[in-house]
Amino acid sequence: MAEISLITPVEYLKGVGQHKAELLKKELSIFTFQDLLYHYPFRYIDRTRFYKIREVNGSLPLIQIIGRVVSKEIVGEKQARRLVVQLRDDTGSMELVWFRALKWIDRILHPGLAIVVFGKPTDFNGKVSISHPEVEIYNPAAKKLGNLSLQPVYNSTEKLKQNQLDSKGIQKLLENLTGFPVSLIRETIPEYILNKYHLISRAQAIRGVHFPTDQQELDAAVRRLKFEELFFIQLKLLRNKLLRTEKFRGCVFGKVGEKFNEFYSSKLPFDLTNAQKRVLKEIRIDTQRGVQMNRLLQGDVGSGKTVVALMTMLLAVDNGYQACIMAPTEILARQHYLSIQQLVGVDFVQVELLTGSTKKKDRKRIHESLLDGSLNILIGTHALIEDPVQFQNLGLAIIDEQHRFGVEQRAKLWRKNSVPPHMLVMTATPIPRTLAMTLYGDLDVSVIDELPAGRKPIKTLHLYENQRLRMFGFMRQEIAKGRQVYVVYPLIKESEKLDLLHLEAGIEAISRAFPLPEFRISIVHGKMSAADKEFEMQRFVKHETQIMVATTVIEVGVNVPNASVMIIENSERFGLSQLHQLRGRVGRGAEQSYCILMSTNKLSADGKVRLETMVRTNDGFEISETDLKLRGPGNIEGTQQSGVLDLKLADLAQDQQILQVARNEVIAIFEADPGLEAEENQLLREYFQVRQPGIHWNKIS
Repeated sequence: MAEISLITPVEYLKGVGQHKAELLKKELSIFTFQDLLYHYPFRYIDRTRFYKIREVNGSLPLIQIIGRVVSKEIVGEKQARRLVVQLRDDTGSMELVWFRALKWIDRILHPGLAIVVFGKPTDFNGKVSISHPEVEIYNPAAKKLGNLSLQPVYNSTEKLKQNQLDSKGIQKLLENLTGFPVSLIRETIPEYILNKYHLISRAQAIRGVHFPTDQQELDAAVRRLKFEELFFIQLKLLRNKLLRTEKFRGCVFGKVGEKFNEFYSSKLPFDLTNAQKRVLKEIRIDTQRGVQMNRLLQGDVGSGKTVVALMTMLLAVDNGYQACIMAPTEILARQHYLSIQQLVGVDFVQVELLTGSTKKKDRKRIHESLLDGSLNILIGTHALIEDPVQFQNLGLAIIDEQHRFGVEQRAKLWRKNSVPPHMLVMTATPIPRTLAMTLYGDLDVSVIDELPAGRKPIKTLHLYENQRLRMFGFMRQEIAKGRQVYVVYPLIKESEKLDLLHLEAGIEAISRAFPLPEFRISIVHGKMSAADKEFEMQRFVKHETQIMVATTVIEVGVNVPNASVMIIENSERFGLSQLHQLRGRVGRGAEQSYCILMSTNKLSADGKVRLETMVRTNDGFEISETDLKLRGPGNIEGTQQSGVLDLKLADLAQDQQILQVARNEVIAIFEADPGLEAEENQLLREYFQVRQPGIHWNKIS
């Protein structure tokens, strides 16, 4: 056979072959020996303990039993077919049940066979049984690898299990693989870093994570591998930042000119907060250095990001450049356009709006005024990155709600000018520090962490279904004071029909409680046309209706200062950051605002924590940290879809300390040796020269 290496296709491993290799590729994305080594266990179990059948009950976790097969039969018809096996030991008997892969199990199990069974017991109709247990034929002479009280458990799938590739089967393949020479597993981290942080070698860590001899070895292996994952993410992000600084010149905004000063002294309707001033100063310094700015601006809903964005755009205009804002939805783009128009007034700077529904003749006019330079500020949706949109001299691009845009879309804006424009990325979703360091580690981060003067914190209450009349009474009270109310229903793709029923039933109940002509209601949901949505929104904005019943389409971008009550129905079905975004739609005026979270009487533990957190705090960053702990990083900010955080072991909610250490180390390395030319950094230099196939950090950008 040819020489073996980590990129050897998995079919060449003893015990795999062509058929199993195809399944491993399809089901688990395991293509090479290296991919298999990186398929880490997700937990460990004690295989030294065997239970007797009479000790077993449904409250036990995963357990192991040795017994003999007494009988087996296939019961039921069609979809309800199942294979039932009676297992007996010297204390009693129990059932094992399979609903899938019946043929395979039927083939290997027969009466009289001694087997080891592993699975989760359940109580059903007074009997204890185990569904779909792992099964192996009992062989007292078989030698086991690693520590039996720390046996690895691997992710598998139904199809793999049918082909002897359950957790046990995958463990056998890894036994075959870890028998290969250790020299195959090359070190990736320089020795001086290993010594500094007392980390074990990569080969020891990979063996230790699959077959630990004791808890100490497992802890050392996991710590080393987590450090490696987070270290290389930071190495790549910070190197990108360094290269960008060296490679891309930036437009120089050398002066603070007439437009900026006039706006600041005579048009700004309120004083800037200290946080807004600090952020403007950071941007000002960035745009004078002759290097392209890449800055992330985080600020809670209503903290005044739009004003900072506008003043930055005026800075660009004063220096002879054009500026643009790209927003993810037409509603949000229009919102920015209207609030900026309102702030600058007429004949101050030329501002236009470009979206998918802009009329052809207006589009033509906008394209022409962009090219001749008479248009200063363009606000729009994805329409901005289409080819016909050409700027004369784009100096600043602002992207709002960044996580809804891909990296390619950002790059298209870059190419709109010969010198890449400065980039300001804005988000109203507070991002936990750890996630910001991994997702946006190549951006400088600014935070607006105080609300404008005169804003009162929103009061949040949690009411159960049986307190609905109290909620209606509260709505009447606020409407009587001349205020307006949002009522929001969840709309989640999987159960859209059910949700629309909820929405329709809710509208009916509200219409009965708030009848015409005294009360008027606007209704907005995703199934309506853009024109109908806009019409209903405008009725609410103009105070022609007092209640707006909507699905989450209003999550971003509706600004009605007179609306002071937000009622969120089925609030337990929303994620924390979504609840926080929705709550931010009120509290825009000087009046006291309220958010009422309605939920069913039965709440899951997570649901309880979410709603308690919302009632307790208005701090977006505290909320986002709790959200990260509850949901994991994959579901926040859409990182699951973008494949940005392909972390195998590291967990951003728990490994903040390791991440911080790794990032600080990378910063120190680049300060001392920006080109990674020192002898001691040879491994890091090689990492960028030879991108190893299948390695999992190369998806990060």
